[in-house]
Amino acid sequence: MGNIRPQNIYDADEEQLLESIRSETSRSNIDNISRTQAYFEFYLKEPDMVWAFLASMVSRNAGWNMCDLRGQWFPRLLEPKIRNRLFLAYERANWLIFRDAYPQLLLYQNSTKKGRQMFHLLPGLDVSAFMEHEWRHYWEKRDKKRLMTALIINEQNVIQKPVIKHHFYKDKVFNTALFTFQDRLHFSSVLFPTCSGELFGASVNGFRSVNKRIDLGKRLADILFDDRHYRAFLEFALRTEHTGSRNDYEQYFRDREKRDTPFLRLTYPVISHNYNSQEDWFSNTKIDRAWFKPDVRHHDPVHVTDWYREKQIQLHSLIMLNSLFRKKKR
Repeated sequence: MGNIRPQNIYDADEEQLLESIRSETSRSNIDNISRTQAYFEFYLKEPDMVWAFLASMVSRNAGWNMCDLRGQWFPRLLEPKIRNRLFLAYERANWLIFRDAYPQLLLYQNSTKKGRQMFHLLPGLDVSAFMEHEWRHYWEKRDKKRLMTALIINEQNVIQKPVIKHHFYKDKVFNTALFTFQDRLHFSSVLFPTCSGELFGASVNGFRSVNKRIDLGKRLADILFDDRHYRAFLEFALRTEHTGSRNDYEQYFRDREKRDTPFLRLTYPVISHNYNSQEDWFSNTKIDRAWFKPDVRHHDPVHVTDWYREKQIQLHSLIMLNSLFRKKKR
C-alpha cells in the first residue's frame, strides 16, 4: 500500500512483533468459521473492542449466506458457476477485512500489555493512515464508539476497490440482474438471533455504495449494543457454535423445520488468497462527515422475526415458480 514504510525503519523487536502478528492473523484467516471465532474470542478477552463482537456477528451472516448457495433452495435457481462466483465474492471480502482489521486488534492488545501505544507499526501491517490516526485518538480519549465507527468506515473502504469495483466481481456478481433483484427487494439481511428464537437486524440495500454499507454497519452496531437486547445476542454467541448452516439460529424457532443448509466446512474447500499491494484508500478518498455522525436512523423495525419468515416464504415461492417455468420451457 502507498503508506507502507521501508522495512528497516523498525528495530529487531518491532520486526519480530510484526511477524508474530502476521502469523497469528494468517492462522485465523483460514475460512469463515475461523474468522468468526477469532473475532469473538478477541472480544471476550478485550471487551472494550466492541467492533470485534460486531464483526463476529456479521461474519456469522456471511457464513450463512455462503452455505445458502449450496443449500436446498439456491441450486434450483442459480447455475453452479454463478453460485461459485457469489461464494468467492463473500470469501474475498471477508478475507481482506480480516487481514486488515485483526492485526490492528492484536497490535492494540500488545500495546496494552506493554503499557504504551505502538500504532506507529500499523503501516508495517498494510493498515491505512486513517486507522493510525484513529487508534492514537482512541488511546488518548478511550472513545469506544468512535473507534468502532472508524473500523466500520475503514473496512468498507478496504473492500471497495479490490472487491466491489474489481472488474471480475463488478461484472460477474454486483452488476448482474440477480444481485440487483435481491438487493432492491431486500431479500438479503444481516440477522442477530437470540436463543428464544427472535431475530433482530436490518436488510441490505444499495450494497455497491460505500456510504450505504457504512450506514448499515452503524445501524447494526446500534442494534447489537442496545441495552435491551445485547445480553440476548451475547448469550446466543456463547451458546451457539457457528457452523455456517442457518440451522444455527433456526434451531431455536418454535416451529422449526428440517435443516436446509449444510455445514460450511463440509461444503467448501479452504481458499488460497493472494494479496496484491495497493494504494492506501485514505490517500485519495475524502472522508464524509456523515460517516462519523453519532445519530443513527433505522428505516424499518429492527425486530425482524416475522419479516424474515415472510421473506423466506416469498423467496422459496419464487424459486419454485422459476423451477416450474424452466421445466415448461423444456
